Amino acid sequence: MEAFKTILITGGSGFIGSHVVRKMVIKYPKTHIVNLDALTYAGNLDNIADIANATNYTFVKGDITDAAFIKSLFENYQFDAVVHLAAESHVDNSIKNPLGFAQTNVMGTLNLLEASRNHWKDDMANKRFYHISTDEVFGSLVKEGAFTEETAYDPRSPYSASKAASDHFIRAYFHTYDLPVLLSNCSNNYGPAQYPEKLIPLFIKNILENKPLPVYGKGENIRDWLYVEDHIEAIDIILHNGKIGETYLIGGNNEVQNIEMVKVLIAETDKFLGRAEGHSLDLITFVQDRLGHDFRYAIDASKIKKDLGWTPQTDFKTGIENTVCSYIKK
Repeated sequence: MEAFKTILITGGSGFIGSHVVRKMVIKYPKTHIVNLDALTYAGNLDNIADIANATNYTFVKGDITDAAFIKSLFENYQFDAVVHLAAESHVDNSIKNPLGFAQTNVMGTLNLLEASRNHWKDDMANKRFYHISTDEVFGSLVKEGAFTEETAYDPRSPYSASKAASDHFIRAYFHTYDLPVLLSNCSNNYGPAQYPEKLIPLFIKNILENKPLPVYGKGENIRDWLYVEDHIEAIDIILHNGKIGETYLIGGNNEVQNIEMVKVLIAETDKFLGRAEGHSLDLITFVQDRLGHDFRYAIDASKIKKDLGWTPQTDFKTGIENTVCSYIKK
């Protein structure tokens, strides 16, 4: 398809969003990249300071829950593509504040959909609304099997329920209004610039500071870990080559028990610090399990491999080393 003239990236100062913004600004110098971020606690302009002065980049501070503001943004910048990443995403926070998650993740998404629909209604050609979601919408797996694009939704937390609702609205706008949508659901991301409320950056930080490492339950829960740069490659490919109306699952092929992940982080961080092997193992502290804690996530990413030729390129050891190194060097 033709190159996009102006792409709106929501949440572009957050973890995944900042990597997307950098990729698009550098790879597509003739495309104007507009980064919209409310700069809440998880957004940080330092994440993309290296491209802040690029001629094809603009940062706009604003909230996707403000419908009038979003409408004016479309009028001012004439977007022909949206990459929607802005979301509240921490499960523990959603348990404490489910209404806030519904407001941002559902109503914020609806505001963007409505602005896109109204702005593009006379010409949908070469337009794209790409919504990036999570594998948590599918619920919890036992020890076998994997999520596919055909897996029924079964969200178990206010966070995953809010993302499931936004996914449904994406598909509804495709079927009802012919909005040219794309959707992907990814597994747990890790890598540089992640806010330290998430397991990997939090535990690296705590190991550095010799603080307790709080592990839910017995640490038996399993996640599929996806290196953020591999995810960004998939996002780029889906945006430019994905089939309108389709969903793609993006996984890292790295299923790891939480307790094993903690031990890997201890080993790598202690090694970088020159500490003796096993130095920080005593920091592991088992705590009461999270409410509604999903046991296992796993993704079958065969569709995106078959249709678009994407597979993850970063092996787990390299990804962890890069991540630990990035936090130690800060």
